[in-house]
Amino acid sequence: MKIIMLGAPGAGKGTQAKMLAEKYGIPHISTGDIFRANIKEGTELGKKAKEYMDKGLLVPDELVVDLVMDRFKADDCKKGYILDGFPRTIPQAEALDKALAAAGEKMDYAINVEVPDENIVNRMSGRRACVGCGATYHIKYNPTKVEGICDVCGKELILRDDDKPETVLNRLKVYHDQTQPLIDYYGKAGIVREVDGTVDMNDVFNAIVDILGE
Repeated sequence: MKIIMLGAPGAGKGTQAKMLAEKYGIPHISTGDIFRANIKEGTELGKKAKEYMDKGLLVPDELVVDLVMDRFKADDCKKGYILDGFPRTIPQAEALDKALAAAGEKMDYAINVEVPDENIVNRMSGRRACVGCGATYHIKYNPTKVEGICDVCGKELILRDDDKPETVLNRLKVYHDQTQPLIDYYGKAGIVREVDGTVDMNDVFNAIVDILGE
């Protein structure tokens, strides 16, 4: 079962990917994790990626696809995998499809966790992070016992720059421009399945499990 998770930043697709990975016993793969693992292990692909990253440049699509395809060879991918945060653009999706086809494989599902922009801005601007231990909370969905104070270490909580409404709106614009076309791309391949991401996360999870039907 080869799954791609789609959805705007803050839609909750990462949370769903982790829950699905646990249920089905398949790895939850993000390109960030792949980069870090290859750089740490000093692989040839990792060295190439590090050269770009050290210069503050984006790693080229071809190299990212090589890293991802290399990750698919690991034993834990035999039953499938869940891709989260990749591909982000049509060229990446085309390069991935081409590499998979060369290996006699293809993606099975592209799950789109649908959440309106307004909900995402409200959701993310309510997040708070601890300056001490990094624990995260939400003023509405996961509040601390004492307002503004971390339950774990007692330090103060802050609204991260990433979660400020103006930053979130900018990230959503980038998403709509670059990543949303993927929904059309995978729609043409007949593998897109939509779920309502505004409901409780367990209901979202159950809706995805119903789609996967296993």
